[in-house]
Amino acid sequence: MRFLPELFAHNRAWAAEQIHRDPQFFERLCAIQRPDYLWIGCSDSRVPANTIIGLEPGKVFVHRNVANIVQPDDPNGLSVLQYAVDVLGVSQLIVCGHYRCGGVQAAFGPVAPEPLEGWLAPLRSLHGAHADELAALPNGTARWNRLCELNVISQVGILARLPIVLAAWQRSQRLAIHGWIYDLHDGLLRDLEVSTDRPLPE
Repeated sequence: MRFLPELFAHNRAWAAEQIHRDPQFFERLCAIQRPDYLWIGCSDSRVPANTIIGLEPGKVFVHRNVANIVQPDDPNGLSVLQYAVDVLGVSQLIVCGHYRCGGVQAAFGPVAPEPLEGWLAPLRSLHGAHADELAALPNGTARWNRLCELNVISQVGILARLPIVLAAWQRSQRLAIHGWIYDLHDGLLRDLEVSTDRPLPE
């Protein structure tokens, strides 16, 4: 523990606290995981999935990336989705963005170095597609917040059209997709009311 000893100390204190509260905690975690939820969220350190929905380890399968983007050609994200749906049998897919997302903010700014610029390309396209709506908002913060919401809505639509999800619905697997946004100012989640449990119209 020559490096980052404080993190090892925190780990030992956390493990001891779990055992103190529940002596069987780690024994249960060693059992096969059966989460009901796949959380697709932003990598932002201020948005820890399990913590903000109050669920213990083992309850949520988590995939995080910059700006909670679902790329149809991203093997990492697709592998997580496939494992969650086909192997774990999750029934709820949650795309959760957050206000004041730096990745979303970058879509308003200059071109970033690769590979980040390539990753953010869908956000720039989304910004362009909603340019009139965004321009009508009163200030930069309102435009930023709205693009955060539009990004989540877009990712729900992309998820609902992916072959992995369509195949699950075709075999009558119980599976719903939800779009949420988290507000750093009050710690509350907001439902963007775009949930679906069936294919979307083209």
